[in-house]
Amino acid sequence: MCKHITTVNTKTKFIILMHPKEFRKTKNGTGHFTHQSLSNSEIYIGIDFTNNEKINSIIDNTKNKCYILYPGQDSIKLNEEPLKTQKNIVLFILDSTWACSKKMLRVNKRLRELQKISFVSTKQSEFKIKTQPNSYCLSTIESTKHVLELLNTYKLENIEKEELDLFTKPFEKMVDFQINCAQKIKNSRFK
Repeated sequence: MCKHITTVNTKTKFIILMHPKEFRKTKNGTGHFTHQSLSNSEIYIGIDFTNNEKINSIIDNTKNKCYILYPGQDSIKLNEEPLKTQKNIVLFILDSTWACSKKMLRVNKRLRELQKISFVSTKQSEFKIKTQPNSYCLSTIESTKHVLELLNTYKLENIEKEELDLFTKPFEKMVDFQINCAQKIKNSRFK
């Protein structure tokens, strides 16, 4: 899938916090694709980042305004309002199942203290090989693309449409590949 990755340059810094279960599953996960597709991103593996010096230094840097992409009643809905800051935007993304992400947020006091951002999407996930818990749930790379589109709308990013269109290509190719493999296995069983 790596040959389908197109790197996007962003003003926003993306910090992907990947649950160890996601890391162990495969190197072709959407968190990996997201990280490899964003030049201004870092990835950390773990559950509890409370004492992670690098993450704490990012949060404590007074030049940064840090947010976490996570739904909630108190979140800033990017569809409805822009992020209002003159500081460097840093966006933390939890890459895990929904159940694991709840635990990650619960055990990380510093992350819980960050302002949440979210968005409303009528689009359903293209992750056809994986059942999402709700119709509005998107994969990490799909969510990131949607955030980038919204940041573009508010002129907080300046990413060409063609770049955004290519952003999810490795994910789309992975899904197509897995569907094709599943179909071959199904067909071979009935011969």
